[in-house]
Amino acid sequence: MVSLLQQRLAQQKKIQENNEVEQGKISDPVSQKHEVKSIKEKVLSELVATVDTAMIKDKNQDEITRHLSVQIEKLLDQHLLEMGVTFKRSTRHRITGEIISEAIGYGPITPLLQDNTISEVMVNGPKQVYIERNGLLELTDIQFRDNDHVRNVIERIISPLGRRIDESSPMVDARLPDGSRVNAVIPPLAIDGPTITIRKFSDDPYKLSDLINFGTVSTNMGLLLKAAVQGEMNILVGGGTASGKTTTLNVLSDFIPASERIVTIEDAAELQLRQPHVVRMESRQANVEGKGRIAIRDLVINSLRMRPNRIIVGEVRGGEALDMLQAMNTGHDGSITTIHANSPRDCLSRLETMVLMAGVDLPARSIREQIASAIDLIVYQARLKDGSRKITYITEVVGMEGDIITLQDIFLYHQKELNEKGKVVGNFVPTGVIPRFYTSLKSIGVHVPNSIFLKSGD
Repeated sequence: MVSLLQQRLAQQKKIQENNEVEQGKISDPVSQKHEVKSIKEKVLSELVATVDTAMIKDKNQDEITRHLSVQIEKLLDQHLLEMGVTFKRSTRHRITGEIISEAIGYGPITPLLQDNTISEVMVNGPKQVYIERNGLLELTDIQFRDNDHVRNVIERIISPLGRRIDESSPMVDARLPDGSRVNAVIPPLAIDGPTITIRKFSDDPYKLSDLINFGTVSTNMGLLLKAAVQGEMNILVGGGTASGKTTTLNVLSDFIPASERIVTIEDAAELQLRQPHVVRMESRQANVEGKGRIAIRDLVINSLRMRPNRIIVGEVRGGEALDMLQAMNTGHDGSITTIHANSPRDCLSRLETMVLMAGVDLPARSIREQIASAIDLIVYQARLKDGSRKITYITEVVGMEGDIITLQDIFLYHQKELNEKGKVVGNFVPTGVIPRFYTSLKSIGVHVPNSIFLKSGD
């Protein structure tokens, strides 16, 4: 009965709209698209010319939005009257929102950035915008006017940060006020027009309970990771691109005691630590003359003079790996960093390569000894076929046997199959190995149940 009534109401609404189109009250969809575009451009142009900046100077975001909405409605009424066109209330509301996004937001992608279900926004030139939702890519119907429109949005993002982008420096890493990571590339490097890639971060940082609910980690694995951070184990978080390394790093850092002094070092500040005693540092690009660049390695070296209890490096990519290892070996226990790699073993191989990038002439065995001495635990994370993120290995660095660093897996993720819905089916399992640092944790009062390491049936 309800369904039939809804159908009849929908039919009546459609008939009414058709009649209004025929009478000239509402334009048809084809012509309306061009009218909307024309009116938006006129209203935005007049808004920029007429808005009183003094009126909104000291207002917060909500007050500015309300103020602009009133101005836009007046201009919209004026132009619709001149054109003899009437838009539906929903269309007027949408136009007002889009103009506000152009005036004080980030243009057409503003609604995507406000959607909490979207984890990544990818602008591939003015006519193609993709998003990532639930680990899967989707093409949207959102478009920019032209290349200059995309460039304007990029400038709006990077200008408050003191960053620049032009033909002499056509790439930039930046961040939004909420900490979301932004990468932008413009022609001549980006052939099909300026590109923007935005990795969004939650306003409320994820906790361990969230990762457990997402199926990223099991409860027992979470207990071990929490104990490892509280017990000042040096942790290396590895994984591929978009595997969730930074999110995991942020969750791990949440277990650091509030009484400790923490120094974070990143290319673009993303970490959202809740502790009161945190010093955040960010690398800097060279200026127009090619001078003034401050690299991650420079910041790591400087951080050693800042009396940190722990150093957290967003990601090691080069020679800073050597300084990070030395910090871990010289009293900064409990430090954490991330690295791009394909497996726990590959994490160590890449770390060794990065130490060589520091330009020091060290024998391979010496480098491996430093790595084995510095790193206690490797947390390896992967992005699976269905878009889900899983911590697939928690691996202890045991020591050296000859010239080889020995590892032992403590927890694994076993993938069984893909079900009929394309979802990965698997489970987290302990290997039965009790880590060597378990005794050390007990000795300093960090307790974790012995039973979490036992295989099912043991």
